Amino acid sequence: MNCNVPMGRVKQILLKSKYIMIYGASMAALIFVLKWMQWKYLIADNSLEIYIGLIAVFFTILGVWVANQLSRRRVRTVVVEKEVYRSLQEDGIDEIELKKLNLTAREYEVLQLITQGHTNAEIAEKLFLSLSTIKTHVSNLFVKMDVKSRTQAVEKANRLRLTA
Repeated sequence: MNCNVPMGRVKQILLKSKYIMIYGASMAALIFVLKWMQWKYLIADNSLEIYIGLIAVFFTILGVWVANQLSRRRVRTVVVEKEVYRSLQEDGIDEIELKKLNLTAREYEVLQLITQGHTNAEIAEKLFLSLSTIKTHVSNLFVKMDVKSRTQAVEKANRLRLTA
């Protein structure tokens, strides 16, 4: 395809309408000058009102910002550290709580490994079981301990002193 054909056509149209384009551009420039003069005199005649309006807008925005700063709730976190003393009787596993949960020996082993921070894959490797079996034991643990996550299970096991 020849790219010069459309360009030649555009040149022909521009040459034929050259006077129309000049007339349109001069009218646009004249309208621009008239509007600029009108705006210039409008500002000169009403400058006091414009300044007052701009100051009012500024103080409105400032007032909204200050109100938001004053009404914002400030949350302050206080960390309190206390020493907790445990007697020798409290150390060790609470056999009564362990019997209440009715855990099997394998579930108890899995719970101990969970509290040590092992993943399901690591537990399966240590106990020489499949991953799906470990997942079943973990699921049974969650049901028996009435928890929904590993974190809750570890917290409850520590609270009930089920692991050493």
